[in-house]
Amino acid sequence: MTQSPAGQGTAAPLSGDPGTSDKPRFAYGGQALMEGVYMRGKDAIGVAVRGPDGQIFAGQEKLNSVMHRNRFARAPLFRGVVVLYETLVIGTKWLMRSGSLAAAGEGVAFGGKAIALTMLFTIGLAVGLFVLMPLLVAQGGVTLLFGEVDSGFESFLVHIFEGLVRIVVFIGYLALVSRSAEIGRVFQYHGAEHMTIHTLESNLPLQVENVRKFPTAHPRCGTEFLVIFIIVSILLFSLLAGVDLWVAILGRILLVPVIAAVAYEVLKFGAARRETGFWRLLFLPGIWVQKITTKQPDDDMIEIAICAMQEGLAANGETAPEGSWDPPREPIPDVGELAKEMEARIEAEEATEKAAAEGESVTTDVDDPVHEATLDEPETAADVDSTPAETTEGADAPASRPGGVTEGA
Repeated sequence: MTQSPAGQGTAAPLSGDPGTSDKPRFAYGGQALMEGVYMRGKDAIGVAVRGPDGQIFAGQEKLNSVMHRNRFARAPLFRGVVVLYETLVIGTKWLMRSGSLAAAGEGVAFGGKAIALTMLFTIGLAVGLFVLMPLLVAQGGVTLLFGEVDSGFESFLVHIFEGLVRIVVFIGYLALVSRSAEIGRVFQYHGAEHMTIHTLESNLPLQVENVRKFPTAHPRCGTEFLVIFIIVSILLFSLLAGVDLWVAILGRILLVPVIAAVAYEVLKFGAARRETGFWRLLFLPGIWVQKITTKQPDDDMIEIAICAMQEGLAANGETAPEGSWDPPREPIPDVGELAKEMEARIEAEEATEKAAAEGESVTTDVDDPVHEATLDEPETAADVDSTPAETTEGADAPASRPGGVTEGA
């Protein structure tokens, strides 16, 4: 995802030659979904998802972030926690919705509780796998080698070993999940998202051939936030060296929001300095890790990313560079209705095949599932940025549009 907090509010070209701008454009971010992408601007997001029949579903959703309403939430350190929370919420919500659309093609629909349960599971897995497990492995390993751990040399070894284990677990986890076909496709959409944002920031028309010119890595990717988070955690967890194990476990859990806040400020401060010596070295691992989390997309995936960007720009009152492709798409349907219609189609097709095998002639009367019901406005929920994001209000699904080319910038 291109949602690193460091990119919030930075300028990107709006019109004119590549690399120039008449006025600043909000730095768009986004996230890869299941067979889709969302693009986030200052006030709203645009979403595009490939449907079960290959069609493009698209929609818009206004953001209602507490960052827009509360000065306290925008204060240094506090803003990092808010952005991380909102990014997690909006990312999980739309990841589940896109997954629901894909599952609807098989006649399956997910309930609203699945989103909350998935988010809780994600948080628990992240804390357990990347915060607590490295501590327990390090504590056990040092105890096995040196006996009981005291506050001296053994405690220092535990801390160093813990940091190394955390890095290995993080890289290993990403490498492992990337071997999954489904996650591999998400990483391809991740690459398409980055390449499309590069194209917009270079003020080139959003066309597949232009998007292809850019790399899959992006300096504002949320992967970079995770890398900085791990580096900061190694430093802050050193404050707990030598304490009892239960204090070390509790302290690490309580320090998670503090680490997120510090990591956000590091990224934000370093954003304008990332090409200088120290900052370049600090942010370089984030680019390296994107070799795992982004892959070269196919043209269909780039089309989805372009469509999401068109929706995001329109939702924020902006237009794409002149000559940009505007893909044909349909409103996001009600997932439950789509699942029922797809299930009816599957049953009808199975009945037809069975009848054909028996030498009978059966006619079916199944409407095209694509879409008689459009997505109702979702309940207010929170979102996230080019690392984290924001609280959302209703989703305004666009009317079905023909494809075309944007005439103005």
